[in-house]
Amino acid sequence: MNSKLAQLESILKGLGSALIAYSGGVDSTLLIAVAHKVLGEMAVAATAISPTCPEKEIEAAKALAAQIGIRHILINTRELEDPRFVANDKSRCYYCKKELFLNLAKIASEEGLRWVIDGSNYDDLKDHRPGRLAATELGVRSPLFEAGLSKSDIRAFAHKYSLPNWDKPSQACLASRLPYGTPITIDLLRRISQAEEVLHQLGVGQARVRHHGAIARIEVDPEDMALLTDDRKRAEVVAQFRTLGYTYVTLDLAGYRQGSMSEMPS
Repeated sequence: MNSKLAQLESILKGLGSALIAYSGGVDSTLLIAVAHKVLGEMAVAATAISPTCPEKEIEAAKALAAQIGIRHILINTRELEDPRFVANDKSRCYYCKKELFLNLAKIASEEGLRWVIDGSNYDDLKDHRPGRLAATELGVRSPLFEAGLSKSDIRAFAHKYSLPNWDKPSQACLASRLPYGTPITIDLLRRISQAEEVLHQLGVGQARVRHHGAIARIEVDPEDMALLTDDRKRAEVVAQFRTLGYTYVTLDLAGYRQGSMSEMPS
């Protein structure tokens, strides 16, 4: 473990300067913390503001960056103006990441920073991630991946660094709640975000509301399912989801799993 951390610090030191794609999740938070330690003012964090990310996540990212002490830039991305992204095919993440990294590359050049880096880790190879192709094409470095850090490694190091989000559930772009081929709209993203907030307010940790037209398919960790089958809370969830436009509210008994939309037949 210590050798991996030393390797990460060595990689960052070798970069000299970097603009870091920072979402506020545990991966990118660890990255900005270590980069700030190693590179000081030559490390800058950048967070994209977009309807694909809940506003509360942006606010949390701002607070954490301020706590760490790193300079933090907010940028507006316009992936929803790209008809290829809106069409929501299996390359959706490629178009989104291309938009993000092109913006970051421009800012890095203006700021005199040599590299754009992101928080991709060693476990990310296990999932369908077209965004990795965009990163590769544009020369974006992934120091956590290069140092061989897995998700469990990252959480352990984040705990060691006393980062308050070390055990925060994984987050993902809200567009990932839509089946491929369902056009992405701001209204749908807002509805999904509001539905997931209903679950969080009830004490659910990891939660995804998968959108299937009039059906909301809820994925939570198995240990949280009892929260949603309690009569009072179940009725509350159904009532609030119906105000958001869902006719049917279902609980997926398979529980939360990453990339479940990819399970659907083409």
